[in-house]
Amino acid sequence: MRQRALSAAVFVPPLLVVIALGEPWFGALIAIFVAVAGWEAVRLLRAAGYPAVPAVAVAGALAVAADVASIEQFRPYADLAVAAVMIVSGVVAFAERDTRVGFASWTGTAFAAAYVGMLGALVRLGQVAPPLPPTAPVAEFGAQRGWILLLVLLVWAFDTGAYCVGIALGKRKFLAHISPSKSYWGLFGGLVASTAVAVAGLWALGQPPVLGLVLGPIVGAVAQAGDLAESILKRAAGAKDSGGLIPGHGGILDRVDSFIFAAPVAAFFVIALVR
Repeated sequence: MRQRALSAAVFVPPLLVVIALGEPWFGALIAIFVAVAGWEAVRLLRAAGYPAVPAVAVAGALAVAADVASIEQFRPYADLAVAAVMIVSGVVAFAERDTRVGFASWTGTAFAAAYVGMLGALVRLGQVAPPLPPTAPVAEFGAQRGWILLLVLLVWAFDTGAYCVGIALGKRKFLAHISPSKSYWGLFGGLVASTAVAVAGLWALGQPPVLGLVLGPIVGAVAQAGDLAESILKRAAGAKDSGGLIPGHGGILDRVDSFIFAAPVAAFFVIALVR
């Protein structure tokens, strides 16, 4: 636990600084996360019996992330780049003499690219966020930074609430065949924490706080789903962590797995309900 706390103390402040700096620094950081997480995903897939191609998977993940992010400069090319990923990953599989291995390589490479590339929705969230009302308590911070920071805090709140309540009360396990440490009480604690942060955060962004009763549980639930989805991959690979880059926390994929699911949902929430 001490190692985890020290790693968080080193990892979290730079992340908050980059969020405060905004673009293009935030987009560059997400690109680095996507590249490293893509490589880690390939490592897990190979251990699970899917001989994915690292270079194609990482390049594909960056292409998918650019498409999902919908950055203006990339819009004319991003969709075609995603199509190219499917084509190249299929063509590379032609080299395998065993067609079953070749098909596994094709699907594994394409999956790694599509899965990790969804992290680009973190950038998309900032793109779709409307201007903050002048009366918002954090109006000077800006909509892009405000919404991205809120999502980060929501996921962290869920993780913290789930951990603390789960440790104290979590005897009845939740989907133990995927992740033995999860419990129903932990899930409840995480949802309460993410909802409380959502209500306070939407107020700070000048939005109706009551929307936090929708945003908090939804983001908390999909963040948990993202964590469990990576756990399936790790269990299939027989691995405890996706990597060892962050002592006490595993790899980059272990840190961003919740955001891979939560960011697209948060962006959809903003598009559908925020004015």
